[in-house]
Amino acid sequence: MSIIGWIILGLMAGAIAKILLPGRDPGGLIVTTLIGIAGSFVGGWLSATFLHRPVATNFFDLTTWVAAVAGALVLLIAYRLLFGNSRD
Repeated sequence: MSIIGWIILGLMAGAIAKILLPGRDPGGLIVTTLIGIAGSFVGGWLSATFLHRPVATNFFDLTTWVAAVAGALVLLIAYRLLFGNSRD
């Protein structure tokens, strides 16, 4: 999958993570989107490295999507823990 595919997957994974973890984020929509993109890369790397499940070259592979959403969730939770809810 190309870098553009990973960015698109990251945008979608960030949106799914935001739906699964509602609430106000300290950075707003743009930061949440960037966290989703970074989470897709992190999730794919963790899946390939530690679970020995390399990400597929197919955009519609379920394992790739689960890894991307899980990575986005982990980064979103970490971001909220580090920076709190500064938008009160």
